This record gives sequence, C-alpha cells and structure tokens, in this order.
Amino acid sequence: MTLKKSRRRINEIIVHCTATPEGRDYTVADIRAMHKAQGWVDIGYHYLVYRDGSIHEGRNVDMVGAHCQGHNAQSIGVCYVGGVARDGKTPKDTRTAAQKDALVHLLMQLVCLYPDATIRGHRDFAAKACPSFDATREYKNL
Repeated sequence: MTLKKSRRRINEIIVHCTATPEGRDYTVADIRAMHKAQGWVDIGYHYLVYRDGSIHEGRNVDMVGAHCQGHNAQSIGVCYVGGVARDGKTPKDTRTAAQKDALVHLLMQLVCLYPDATIRGHRDFAAKACPSFDATREYKNL
C-alpha cells in the first residue's frame, strides 16, 4: 500500500488497539459502524491492521482523527484489531506475528513521511491499557 502524506502537520503517530476480544476479526466497516453509532462522523483511526497483517485505510489522513483526546489535530492514529483477552475485558497484547510485522512496516513508512513525529501508545496520554503493550518503548528505534 502506498501511503498518502497528510496536508496536516503531524508530530505524533499514536498506536491503539480496538479493545476487541482475542481471535475475533473486525474490519474497517465494523469499527466505522461502531464509531458512527457513538455519533462520530467516521472511524476514528487513520489505519487499521487486521489479524492477518493486512493494512487498511480508515479515516482520510487529511482529516483530523478521533482517537486520542487533545492529540488528534497533529497526529495519525494507527490501530490493530484485538487488545483484549477472550473474556472481552482483560487487557492483553493479542497481536499476531503478522500484525507485529505489519505494524513495524506501517510505522516505518509513516516515520519516512513524518520524520519529526514520535511514536507513542494511547496509554501514554490516557488512563487506559491501550494498546495493551508499551508502544513507545517497542518502537523507539524506528
């Protein structure tokens, strides 16, 4: 996938999880429907990484996301499907090997487009477990 560079000034790339149960597939359309049901205009994330490692566009990168309060205007939201144990409530790093590889690939592309941006996890800005692993530490060398 060739990524489009946003016309917005981007200084953060924020990693999320969908907080959906381990082993369940969700699509951009599924997440978009959930977010629109909450009154949002579109899916909150710019990119979604499926369990099979495929990368899908969500919200247009030229549009401000709806993924991290106080940080949306100058960030790109990247999200992987999962992040919660099968019980549907316990935070858990459920990334498949394919998702881990795809996230690194996607984040490396984004760093090339936005060389001044830092990669952070949603949990760095909110009292949440999201993305259920320490993204800031894991991706600090990208």
